[in-house]
Amino acid sequence: MKLNSIHHIAIIASNYEASKNFYVNILGFEIIRENYRSDKDSYKLDLKIGNSEIELFSMPKAPRRLSYPEACGLRHLAFHVENIEDIVNELNKNGITTEPIRLDEYTGKKFTFFSDPDGLPLELHE
Repeated sequence: MKLNSIHHIAIIASNYEASKNFYVNILGFEIIRENYRSDKDSYKLDLKIGNSEIELFSMPKAPRRLSYPEACGLRHLAFHVENIEDIVNELNKNGITTEPIRLDEYTGKKFTFFSDPDGLPLELHE
């Protein structure tokens, strides 16, 4: 078996406009397509990041994600960046709180965490 790459990651948002603003205007993802799904009374927004996509679904009545204590399943989504300090400064200027930058004890690379509007943990990794 040969898996080539990650095609997309799906994220469910409770507030579509807030999450769309976060991923498009703050993080800078490119909109591929946006569709309103009338049968579900929700939106599906496809976003481009590098060679991958993020599917942003609106689900206003979705249950909250259990993050703390951590549950089994996907832990977080990490983005590779060239200069973590520059990205952290941009996030902070946009009102996004980030954890202190740390050094990965195994790789020697810098990393930090922040959250999307629904509390989904996101990581920056140099």
